[in-house]
Amino acid sequence: MSSSPLPPASYEDALVELERLVAAMEGGQLPLDRLLDSYRRGAELLAFCRGRLQAVEDQVRLLEDGQLKPWTATGGADFR
Repeated sequence: MSSSPLPPASYEDALVELERLVAAMEGGQLPLDRLLDSYRRGAELLAFCRGRLQAVEDQVRLLEDGQLKPWTATGGADFR
């Protein structure tokens, strides 16, 4: 792992990398130093994902005139 990895290109890329890191860490085969690097990178990716989700939520709130609409089970906002 490099000392300063690049930020992910997208939310989806971050999720893929995070899932890969978690699988490797759960496998129990990483040396301690690599495990620590993976944990740090995972924390960075998690912060990136949370930031992207918050930005999207803020944009939806802005588009909905300050009110976040409830999300329905069908996968969309309830615009009644």
